[in-house]
Amino acid sequence: MTEEKKPVMALPHNLILEDRRLLTVTGVADVDSFDEQSVTVYTDSGELTVRGNDLHINKLSVETGELMIEGKIAAVIYSDEQPSTGGFFSRVFR
Repeated sequence: MTEEKKPVMALPHNLILEDRRLLTVTGVADVDSFDEQSVTVYTDSGELTVRGNDLHINKLSVETGELMIEGKIAAVIYSDEQPSTGGFFSRVFR
């Protein structure tokens, strides 16, 4: 029995920021790093870094590409760098 491989489609990428306290990001491919001051993720639009204070990841779904961050959000920064060796979770679950 052979497995059918489904084509990998780009996930739609959106940001929803509510009162600078709750950020919902869709289209997340991988999480690179996170702590209370910054969260770095990879999207099809490039590397996304969220900076602030008391940041917490409330929801992360790798299947749907959805990420929810809560805390005092000070900056949302894009970089065009793409993952070369995989992110945090790909390194943990090898």
